[in-house]
Amino acid sequence: MFQSWIDALDPIQLPSARVIIRPEVVHDTIEQICESRGTPACAGRNRLIDDIAALAALFADLMRARWLSLRLDVVKTNACRKFHIDAVTARLVCTYRGTGTQYGIATNGAGPRRIFTVPTGAPVMLRGTLWPERPKSGLLHRSPPIEGTGETRLVLALDPAGEPQELPHRVSIH
Repeated sequence: MFQSWIDALDPIQLPSARVIIRPEVVHDTIEQICESRGTPACAGRNRLIDDIAALAALFADLMRARWLSLRLDVVKTNACRKFHIDAVTARLVCTYRGTGTQYGIATNGAGPRRIFTVPTGAPVMLRGTLWPERPKSGLLHRSPPIEGTGETRLVLALDPAGEPQELPHRVSIH
């Protein structure tokens, strides 16, 4: 039911924002973002908001982060199409609509020979280059190539963030 609902939404109604935020205000902030984008108020929207808030709380707890960088991106192109490791300690990614993040193990500096796709709606936590422990994992990821297919993805990305210098949280709604 949720997947049918989110897949049927006009892409202009998908929530999109970049926020530096305390985990405890994620729920209310995402609700405001949905309101501003015209995401219809219904059980599907409530589930999306609840899931994002739960993932943010879990990720913040795991990373011992008082602040998070939360990104909700509506993607229609080949964003981040090359395999890479992000320059963060760790990132949680969850694709709510469209093809999930792709990943594979790199060996000897070459790209992955086998490519796997995270199922839509399933979160994945990826170590970044700033992860304090060694050895390097060799796990690379990318956004799936979708340009020209007409597919629209809705992707959540969470990173630990330092305390912002200005407001209790900053929101940039796209």
